[in-house]
Amino acid sequence: MLRHAIEKCPADLWYSKEQTNAFWQTAYHTLFFTHLYLQRTAEDFRPWKEHQGQVQHEDGHTAPSDPASTLPLLPNPYTQEQVLEYWHFCDDMVDSAVDSFDLMSAESGFSWYRLSKFEHQIINIRHVQVGAAQLAARLRAKLDIGVDWVSAGRGK
Repeated sequence: MLRHAIEKCPADLWYSKEQTNAFWQTAYHTLFFTHLYLQRTAEDFRPWKEHQGQVQHEDGHTAPSDPASTLPLLPNPYTQEQVLEYWHFCDDMVDSAVDSFDLMSAESGFSWYRLSKFEHQIINIRHVQVGAAQLAARLRAKLDIGVDWVSAGRGK
């Protein structure tokens, strides 16, 4: 459903600054954390090839700036094509990543989460759902565009 929302977004809404975070920012943020949390540990994370890391907020979401930093606040806007490519990158890693996890581990692999690996993956799934829902709601409210429901039986 996240992919459908990204695909259906027209260019003027993609970059619109009407909301705190533009459509592209929410889409990228959702994928950035999906990618990160599909790793066994934080140390295993390797950024996507198009990732812009020399910024204060690499995940693309607006947050307070650090006045001591000389880095730009946010990355340059990612194009719809780039974000769809990132979606495919993340989607392609899901099965092998989940197969490699010890879901019974008491440790998530991320120091900022004190919960099991299983609980951490539930959070990851919920984060994707929230991102997809936010984007679908924008499309519906602004342009009356619906996002297709995707279930296990209907494929990607």
